[in-house]
Amino acid sequence: MADAALQAENSSGEPPLDPRIEALVNEVIGRVADKWTMIVLEVLEEHGELRFTRIGELAGGISQKMLTRTLRQMERDGLVVRTVHPVIPPRVEYRLTDMGHSLSAAFCGVWSWAEAHLDRIETARQAFDARRSA
Repeated sequence: MADAALQAENSSGEPPLDPRIEALVNEVIGRVADKWTMIVLEVLEEHGELRFTRIGELAGGISQKMLTRTLRQMERDGLVVRTVHPVIPPRVEYRLTDMGHSLSAAFCGVWSWAEAHLDRIETARQAFDARRSA
């Protein structure tokens, strides 16, 4: 039924939305909205190729289990490359792919927006909270 509504909305002559793209966008937003994905993305953008332990140190507060899960999902999505170096003990490093860098750049805009509007957002929140408590 939602598809019919989307088709009707597009009766203005625009091509219909590709449901695969819509699903991907929803999935990526859900994943990237995840706190740890954003933090790992930022760490790798700022520091380049890193070992697992160093990513965890720089991410601050992430468990090994959550870091493993986050990196695996990012690797599956093509955002990071995992490199195993054939040395003893094994050395595993992670780095952003071109897609990972481009996603990081896209979210840099959100960061810039938040920085530019911080005072206004805080003022709006204080006004809202004051109205609610009155």
